[in-house]
Amino acid sequence: MSAIHDIQLRQWKHVFKLDPDKEIDDECLERICMSGSDAIMVGGSSGVTFENTVDLMARVRRFALPVVQEVSDLDAVVPGFDAYFIPMVMNTTSTDWLVGQHKRAIEQYEYMMPWEMIIPEGYIILNPEATAAKVSQANATLTAKEAAAYAHIADKLMRLPVIYAEYSGMFGDMDTVMQIKKAASQAHVIYGGGIRTVEQARLAAQAADTIVVGNVVYEDLEAALATVGAVKASQ
Repeated sequence: MSAIHDIQLRQWKHVFKLDPDKEIDDECLERICMSGSDAIMVGGSSGVTFENTVDLMARVRRFALPVVQEVSDLDAVVPGFDAYFIPMVMNTTSTDWLVGQHKRAIEQYEYMMPWEMIIPEGYIILNPEATAAKVSQANATLTAKEAAAYAHIADKLMRLPVIYAEYSGMFGDMDTVMQIKKAASQAHVIYGGGIRTVEQARLAAQAADTIVVGNVVYEDLEAALATVGAVKASQ
């Protein structure tokens, strides 16, 4: 059985994303993990190491919800997650971020890769100021039509199970996200970026299959927790 079925990804509506490079105390972590969110995603664009990732995973593992790692650095891959999300940046200008790093990972670690736990993501980065855009050399100034074209490629040509619309650091254009979702006939569409209010959570949940709430966890915990109820109430 695939990782998607094991973790019931297609039933997820709300996910909290925690960054190993940011501090979160035990009380806040417990409130996040007991909030009713469907899963915890662990990952970040910079400062992610094996040590801080394994520490965060061990702390989250005390709670009964799926915990997945979004891999951004090969040296920070930690055994013990329920699944591993592998970004393939559709709108990168460098093949390194589409298949290059993946090829090197397989050369080095193929003998120990848990293929049944790996979920490839067609990443469409849409905020040119985001660290992820700069690191991956993405052309992030896309029109809705261009973003939808990348979604068609990910969904129909590459048959990727997940498309991730990434606005990291800003709340995105929901019309563009809806065009991405419209283009996806089989892929599960995840939205992440700038969700800080209940209304933003509702709008994003209407545009995508799953929303990811990240930075606000570290800025305003109460606002972050409120997004869970907002999404669940709109189902």
